[in-house]
Amino acid sequence: MVESTARVYRSELRARQARETRARIIAAAGELFAQQGYQATTIAAIARVAGVSGETVKSAASKAELLIAAFEMTFSGREGAESLTDTEVAGGVLDLPDDAFLDTVLTQITEANSRGHRLWTVLLGAALSDERVDEVLAQILRRRADDYRRLVDELMARGLAVAQDDPRRTAATLSFLLSPESYQQLVAQSGWERDTYMQWLRAAVVAELAR
Repeated sequence: MVESTARVYRSELRARQARETRARIIAAAGELFAQQGYQATTIAAIARVAGVSGETVKSAASKAELLIAAFEMTFSGREGAESLTDTEVAGGVLDLPDDAFLDTVLTQITEANSRGHRLWTVLLGAALSDERVDEVLAQILRRRADDYRRLVDELMARGLAVAQDDPRRTAATLSFLLSPESYQQLVAQSGWERDTYMQWLRAAVVAELAR
């Protein structure tokens, strides 16, 4: 019994260490991708920043998989989530009262875009030359479209949007307004203050929901 318990402990310890090492590698990869871009970032550089060997990095994930994981962890705090409602970005929002729902959604998505817009730009660029990144990008965009269609349904159910003749079009518009690209252009590139951006975003979303 003692020997069996020891084996379980060692197995759990190794699993925890493997998770911690992978998290460190993903964080290092995300930092470098955001600073240098996809092509300029090497496995050797990721290994150096993470404090591990190149072979350890390669065993953790491919370069494409590291970019995808880095974006997902930075943006939502979770890899491979089927919906934002399964992540910290939207966790608990469905339980909020109607008067707090929309502002919370806008704030939490804006915070996610603030964290992830640099890596999103890298992801878009990498998809042009890397088949694996392009494949996963398509999956992310499909999930995003589904999330915004569900958001439109929720807003209508709460009386926060008028009945929409074309909910898919409304969902696509919200997806554009609340996209990392929107944040990147207006805040990161044009220098808008956070409050100015949030005021514009809320006005644009409310106007769309009243159409």
